[in-house]
Amino acid sequence: MSGTRIVIAGAGGFMGQHFARRFRADGDTVITVGRAGSDVVWGDTAALEAAIDGSHLLLNLAGKSVNCRYNNKNRAAIFGSRLLTTGELGRAVEAVQNPPALWLNSSTATIYRHADDRPMTDEDGQLGSGFSVNVATAWEREFFAHPRAGVRQVALRMAIVLGDGSALRPLLALTRIGLGGPQVGGTTRGGGQMFSWIHIDDVYRAIRFIQSDATIEGPINVAAPHPVTNRDLMATLRRVLGVPFGVPLYRWMLEIGSVLIRSEPELLIKSRWVTPTALLASGFEFEHPELEGAVRAIVGRPLADPRGHGAAVAAASENEPA
Repeated sequence: MSGTRIVIAGAGGFMGQHFARRFRADGDTVITVGRAGSDVVWGDTAALEAAIDGSHLLLNLAGKSVNCRYNNKNRAAIFGSRLLTTGELGRAVEAVQNPPALWLNSSTATIYRHADDRPMTDEDGQLGSGFSVNVATAWEREFFAHPRAGVRQVALRMAIVLGDGSALRPLLALTRIGLGGPQVGGTTRGGGQMFSWIHIDDVYRAIRFIQSDATIEGPINVAAPHPVTNRDLMATLRRVLGVPFGVPLYRWMLEIGSVLIRSEPELLIKSRWVTPTALLASGFEFEHPELEGAVRAIVGRPLADPRGHGAAVAAASENEPA
């Protein structure tokens, strides 16, 4: 795959920066699209078309972080930052003479319903309802509204992405001070809500895998094969950090805390149970299939080293809608 030209929209975020580094390390030419500081700025139609024309891969990760309060202003920004940018890219793909063979558009596994009865697979996952689901469905609708002959389109329904970023830092901070128990108070009792996740290196490897397999198209689940409950998530964080106990956080605590950190309780209490059946059936192999190994790889505390040196932090993708 080396030596190709790749356009990354939304390259200033946690995932975009990571992928740009990885692509360049592999010998690819990367052109970034975004706000000030990018190679191409949103609204510059001529420059955007020039970047996309003749490129091999278009990867769109643009979108305001959902780690915020869902007031009217933020709701409009969350919608607009996804739909408007995807539409702008789509018009450019339709206009150029040599469009990319593959257009990957970020989506989210949150498009599925609150699931504590069975996993949502690629084949029979059921869409949910509410603000976050409306964002996801509108985003995919806009993406697939720009078909082009010769352009394979794949919507990446990503679970929470773990890497060196920011969105799980509050959980790690709570764990360190003894508040790393389960988050309790949703419709699933006792911290039993499911937590679907994926290591950022496996997202990159999945992108490369999809590049090489021309049979993959449409929406696809991008999640590790072994999701865990919220209770197991917090127990894993305590084990990795060496914290012996964790006080549970109840709904009223989460409501207060979410206001203080300008977030939403839904980010913690919705049950996201997603499995990557299509990727597995196509032969994709995960480097980090288990949560504890993934967290230890990021935090820098391998199982063989009880002292746990390291300073990296596990974090969720800021592009992941709640």
